[in-house]
Amino acid sequence: MRIKIIKSLLESPKNANKLSSNLNVNYRTIEHHMKVLISNHLVLVQGDGYGKVYFPDQVIVRNIKMLQEIFTSAGIKEGI
Repeated sequence: MRIKIIKSLLESPKNANKLSSNLNVNYRTIEHHMKVLISNHLVLVQGDGYGKVYFPDQVIVRNIKMLQEIFTSAGIKEGI
């Protein structure tokens, strides 16, 4: 799920509601995964409350090739 979230954020920054809609999971699931991604410095957040918008951290952007390998090994065929 976290890989799918990162992939979606690489396409464009989104709030939790848009992520839950795009990935067809409930809002609380997205919030849980976002907390983990933020604490691991993989996602940045701007704003607060329902206005929070999430962005991929520069560590993701700089290591896009490695991320592609992770996607491939996780069976995500669409790639980045």
